Amino acid sequence: MPWDDGLDGAAREFAASGAPTVRALAGPGTGKTFALLRRVARMLEGGAEPREVLVLTFARTAAQDLVAVLRRLEHEQAEDIRVGTLHAFCFSMLSRDGVLQATGRTPRIVLDFERRTLLLDLDGPFPSGITARDDLRLAFEAAWARLQAEEPGAAVDGLDQQFQDALLASLRWHKATLIGEVVPIALSYLRHNPHAEDRTRFRHVLVDEYQDLNKAEQTVIDLLCEEADLTVVGDDDQSIYRFKSANPEGIREFTAAHPGTRDVQFTECRRCPEVVVEMAQALIQRNPGRVRGALHARYGNPPGEVHNVHWESIEKEAEGVASFIEREIDHGVDPGQCLVLAPTRHVGYPIRDAMRRRGVEVRSFFREEAVDSESTRCALTLLTLLAKPDDRVALRAWLSFGSSTQRRGPYRRVLRVAHEEGTDIADVLTRMDAGSLEVPYAGSLLDPWRELQAHIAELAPLAEDRAALCDVLFPPGDGIEEDNEFGLLREAALQVVDEAEDIVRFSDLVRYRIAQPEVPIETPYARVMSFHKSKGLTADLLVLAGLIQGAIPRIDERDTQAEQTAQLEEQRRLFFVGMTRTTNILVFSSYATLDFATAKRLGASIGARVRGRGRNAVHRVVASQFLEELGPRLARAVRGQAWEF
Repeated sequence: MPWDDGLDGAAREFAASGAPTVRALAGPGTGKTFALLRRVARMLEGGAEPREVLVLTFARTAAQDLVAVLRRLEHEQAEDIRVGTLHAFCFSMLSRDGVLQATGRTPRIVLDFERRTLLLDLDGPFPSGITARDDLRLAFEAAWARLQAEEPGAAVDGLDQQFQDALLASLRWHKATLIGEVVPIALSYLRHNPHAEDRTRFRHVLVDEYQDLNKAEQTVIDLLCEEADLTVVGDDDQSIYRFKSANPEGIREFTAAHPGTRDVQFTECRRCPEVVVEMAQALIQRNPGRVRGALHARYGNPPGEVHNVHWESIEKEAEGVASFIEREIDHGVDPGQCLVLAPTRHVGYPIRDAMRRRGVEVRSFFREEAVDSESTRCALTLLTLLAKPDDRVALRAWLSFGSSTQRRGPYRRVLRVAHEEGTDIADVLTRMDAGSLEVPYAGSLLDPWRELQAHIAELAPLAEDRAALCDVLFPPGDGIEEDNEFGLLREAALQVVDEAEDIVRFSDLVRYRIAQPEVPIETPYARVMSFHKSKGLTADLLVLAGLIQGAIPRIDERDTQAEQTAQLEEQRRLFFVGMTRTTNILVFSSYATLDFATAKRLGASIGARVRGRGRNAVHRVVASQFLEELGPRLARAVRGQAWEF
């Protein structure tokens, strides 16, 4: 197919442009991925060498989609085009060029629960709470460029520098690298090594979802374009990763940083019903500083069906939403075209479970949910230590289990001895257990250490029989696999059990699947997930659940007014992204009451107490302010018990 076959309007203008730098501002559902691939096809038809074309995106889901479409270009060398996430590209480059090895770093994945313990272990003048330390970690992973106007690089502030020094010392000793470190390491390598091959390897670099890149990631892109044309595609209205210092100013100010840029705007939504597009535009236009033009629906889009339902409680919401989805599936909706988005798993799980009770095949996708209990974390850690007895991060995690303080004091004392003697924790604990070494006030580590040795001895005979090992570590459930506490972890393990040549590779593959879970674009089952994970997905039937003030928008009242305003604007963009996933049916779902404990977990703003006391008290909550901001096309909310569908 010729690159311009059936192409018109903004898509043709974008694909045809020969400008060395192009920015496409593309709203949701406007066909930007289709146009991006046609642009690649035009380059290939024009004689571009496929191996000199680099296509980058932010999320693995989008990368998989791009790979699938590229394979349909019918160009004999299309498979030679480099396609993937920026993170994967940087990791590949660092591994190929031996940068990690040369700089004394070990590419060992650190999962969230392991990272939390390592952060709390850090000794220094840092805030004691995990939230504040995690904020410092995120700034470190953004190369300390928290804002678009800041230059990424080494830490310069006293506290930042001390934190970086302490964190790097810990990571080096534990022989680990944070996933988020890969881009800053690549930035330093490319910036200070101008002979690096990747600085001149490519002639065409195309970047999708540019608004999701922080300043450090943008700088890496610029370094890769030393001899390449640059095409970026994105939408400041869909910038939702501010927590990693990805700010909408990145794409808004792109033309100022790249003079001579050709601008193309995609504003015709081909995906959503007209009423949904109108409501989405009414919502997002409240954000100041936007650069993309107003979104409008393509003529002929379906009329759509929108519901606004208010339940008595989170439990009633779960049952009501599940009943609605079951009914729609019975009337012909494909289960794979049913999508539920929730602010947190505490809202999503009850809906998922209610759907399962009705026989609806459904899966949930939340961050590292396969190891969201201590039992699953213990099981995965045992697998890691069985495969790699010298894994220092896994041993640290094991010693933390079962303690509200993660045994930080005793661990620091043993760690100090290990540093002084040039050995590791396992050696120190072995000698302590044998009575040949005494470390004052560190005896509480011996019980978990002895328990670990007993488990390893029991599991060792199964090291070569990985299917049997899975049954012991991640036992099957009696019913639906995901209903079992170990279900998701077991599923991840069974998916790779045959492709791993040994237990070390098996352990690595399981950990990678947990750290980088795939959100499939097409499925035979319904999906429940967070708003963030929905980027790049579409559904015939979409439910936005748990729409409670404080849960969404979620604002930290301890921050400055300016910071709170920025949080509100990003939460509005997140809501905008979520609601524009639908192609037909859209349900806005909220509720009236919430128990105190759940409200605290969700961050919900609570009102008057209805009944009960203390943590068992039930309080009034109010629907999200974003519902009001959708404008007059949103019908008045109906009570759940009166909802006629």
